[in-house]
Amino acid sequence: MRLIIYTGKGGTGKTVTSCATGLKLARRGHRTLVLSADPAHTLADAFMMPEVAYEPRQITDNLVAQQIDPVTEMSKQYNTILSYMASVFSAKGIDETLAYEIAMLPGMTQLFSLLKIQEVSKTGEFDAVVLDMPASGEALRYLYFPKLVGSIGRKLTGLAGLFSGFAKVFQPLAKIPAPSRSVIQSEMDLIDRLDLLADIIRDSNATSLRLVANPDTFSIENAKRALMSASLYGINVDMAVVNKIMAGSSDAYYDRWASFQHGKVEEAKANFYPLPVKEVQLYATELRGMEMLAKHGDQLFGDEDPAKVFYRGQPYVFEKEDAATIRMTVQVPFSEKDDFAIERYGDSLTVSVKTAAGKIVNIVPLPVATAGMKLAKARLQDKQLLVLFEK
Repeated sequence: MRLIIYTGKGGTGKTVTSCATGLKLARRGHRTLVLSADPAHTLADAFMMPEVAYEPRQITDNLVAQQIDPVTEMSKQYNTILSYMASVFSAKGIDETLAYEIAMLPGMTQLFSLLKIQEVSKTGEFDAVVLDMPASGEALRYLYFPKLVGSIGRKLTGLAGLFSGFAKVFQPLAKIPAPSRSVIQSEMDLIDRLDLLADIIRDSNATSLRLVANPDTFSIENAKRALMSASLYGINVDMAVVNKIMAGSSDAYYDRWASFQHGKVEEAKANFYPLPVKEVQLYATELRGMEMLAKHGDQLFGDEDPAKVFYRGQPYVFEKEDAATIRMTVQVPFSEKDDFAIERYGDSLTVSVKTAAGKIVNIVPLPVATAGMKLAKARLQDKQLLVLFEK
């Protein structure tokens, strides 16, 4: 199954670009599903079909659209664990409503939207899935969560196990409920699903992240952060799309805007090199409805298949320099010398990179060959973090 994820700042045209890509895929014979977790029900607006909602809706031949309800998905797949964690806080005297809010881990609604991909992949019903990510695609930062819980948490029976350990110690005094077998089983099932989801999204042959921006500083900077995050998490980015580019005009005011925007397009090409950058002019009419979406798809891809992998990079490379040295290269564009920190924990490496929007953290699994080696040094060179392991 081919997975194409569009991410970018709100208002850049992610939804219409996702829909146009889905329509183009369907017309080339791919059984295609377009998914969106946008709470504004934007798929219905883009296709001009108000019936597009939480149940899959046939749009045209080979094309199905579905609006994901993150709260419903979370209720179906996380409710057992959430109820237990809330009961722990309630036992400490916290109001039940507030207890549920505290028990919610940050970003979980977006993460459960992503879990829909794993569910669809298992059915084998579609050849391609196009995901319209919520603005900025912040859920991608939680894809390192399975590795964190998987490598450390499993040894403690995960999060529920941590609660269980505390519960057994303090239950006589604080009346904290111990987790039931169903709670622990639910959590193990969830971690397994997150592992499978992470494997799908990090498979560069199956999954591509595509950046969407407008020719302005804010959306281009947002797309740069998404590119850094994706590189750090091992997710292949194969394209950038710049929408709503104004044409030149005889009017001085509009011509200045057009000139400014064309300068931003050139800036985007330099920033995102070697990714291909697709340029789309600002349309004379509103971009919605099947006819306009088809036109947008043709503008983006021409005669090319949208399912093609337009660029394939290598986020992590391990090279053996000699019998005593292994070098790891991590792609970290748009970072400076003092922006990163590295720590090794057993068979994994934690890489933290500071950005204007906060810290990005990933856990990189290390090859067995580094087991008897120490982390010797690390340096930043040409948008790459070079890490040396020595015996």
